[in-house]
Amino acid sequence: MDNLIISVGRQLGSGGCEIAKLLARSFDCKYYDTELINMAAERSGFNPKIFEKQDERHGTLKSLLSSFSGRLGRSTSNFYNNALSQESLFQVQSEVIWKAAKEDNCVFVGRCADYILRTKPGLFSVFITADEDKRISEVAKRYNMDNDTALKFIRQKEARRASYYNYYTSKKWGAAESYNLCVNSSLLGIERTAELIEQVIREVRGAHRAS
Repeated sequence: MDNLIISVGRQLGSGGCEIAKLLARSFDCKYYDTELINMAAERSGFNPKIFEKQDERHGTLKSLLSSFSGRLGRSTSNFYNNALSQESLFQVQSEVIWKAAKEDNCVFVGRCADYILRTKPGLFSVFITADEDKRISEVAKRYNMDNDTALKFIRQKEARRASYYNYYTSKKWGAAESYNLCVNSSLLGIERTAELIEQVIREVRGAHRAS
């Protein structure tokens, strides 16, 4: 049987990361989220801050390079001569994701893993959403914000995620047709939602095994 690979897309405040961790535990998978940043930096030799600032964003690299060139004593052109670009950063991260997926069962959070691994047997992609009021409440509590500020923060963050995903995948972030399964975590809560997804994955893999 092929490695089990679960990619989890999520709305901010939906509990997607918590659900991804529960799935990783249930299936004995390695869990990858921000860990991919350091792994990509190590593979490329570039400063992890470059990957961190560019994480799930599109269209911000030029200004970022300018700030780093002054601090590191290098010109922006030298960065480009070293093939540092948005596309090269995405390529490095893609290579890291592929390497991890080949070696073990994995759960990946975001970062276009569903698209990067689209040809890999054993991939199951899920998107986690939640009611807006619940997401606002969660983000406000997490970041110590009032509700209006939390809503603005959610919209800004999700606009970046959507731009990044749509650009690299030619699909639509959060659209049902872009994933194997979309679930509203507000209906059942975090743990029950994870259990539901686990049940679906087990049934799908069982059907593939029987065919």
